[in-house]
Amino acid sequence: MASLRFSRADFEVFSIEGFSARMEKIHELIRPRLMRLGSELAPELSRKFELQFFPHVAKHMRATVSPPAETWTAWGPSPNGYKRYGYLALCVSGAGIHARAVVKAEANRRVELGQMLKSKASALEKSFRGTRIQRYEKWDCINLPKRVPADAELFTALGAALEKKTGTLDVGFGWGLRDAARLDRNEVLDAFGELEPLYRLLRAVE
Repeated sequence: MASLRFSRADFEVFSIEGFSARMEKIHELIRPRLMRLGSELAPELSRKFELQFFPHVAKHMRATVSPPAETWTAWGPSPNGYKRYGYLALCVSGAGIHARAVVKAEANRRVELGQMLKSKASALEKSFRGTRIQRYEKWDCINLPKRVPADAELFTALGAALEKKTGTLDVGFGWGLRDAARLDRNEVLDAFGELEPLYRLLRAVE
């Protein structure tokens, strides 16, 4: 499969000083590629998961105080939006590229999802078979989060976080700049495949 065709120069736009100037370059260089990838990978994900996916590109990027940030394309079960559901996201930042499963604080039935995560923690650990993943809930958009075991303890903690008033879930796999510049679509699809046991649980409580 073809490369995602992101270069070092693309990742450097996230370090441009000044929010307006940075956004202008992101809309010029990054957003069109994410729109294309969103449309092209949706049917691939649908075949892989045997579920329907609709692509959405972020209208705004997530920014910290200055200047690091990230933006993304997301795939969810509705054509009308994605933040009310658990979704998959391909994110681009100054640190690289990231394939993630996400639940936002505004998601429907988030507390129920948290309870189910806790009850299914041991089964999820078996499904992940020793995989190590990264947590992005509070990451700084600069350094890739460290990989941690996808074990029952992790899923119990993720479930407990979702039960809180502003709880979120954001886990996955990241590629640093060197690897991100040569990343291909098969690798991205394989990463989402690794997240499949978790994502299927997210879809179970739509």
